[in-house]
Amino acid sequence: MSAVRIIADILIGIGGIFALAGTIGILKMPDTFSRMQASTCIPTLGTVCALLGALLFAIFNKGDAGAAVKIAVICLLILVTNPLGSHALAKGAYKAGIRPEKKMEVDDLGRDLYGD
Repeated sequence: MSAVRIIADILIGIGGIFALAGTIGILKMPDTFSRMQASTCIPTLGTVCALLGALLFAIFNKGDAGAAVKIAVICLLILVTNPLGSHALAKGAYKAGIRPEKKMEVDDLGRDLYGD
């Protein structure tokens, strides 16, 4: 087994571990905003690790440039859309009146939306 294959397998395994940690975080977190954090940041990192492993495998073992480009585009789209989607959901939840369980020291979003 080549070194690239081992690195690719390790990256895919790390991606799976991060995806599992994100799932556990969604179940354990106390409020909406914490759950959004757990469901966006951690699985994004896990997905990127798994895709990097797949990218290494596609480039070095298969030599398939088409698959490598597709994987790179998917990785880029996930890196862009996950944080944007989470931000939009958090802003919508805040506008709907949902607040974190702990009192916020500084409420920048409230200041920006309502001038508080």
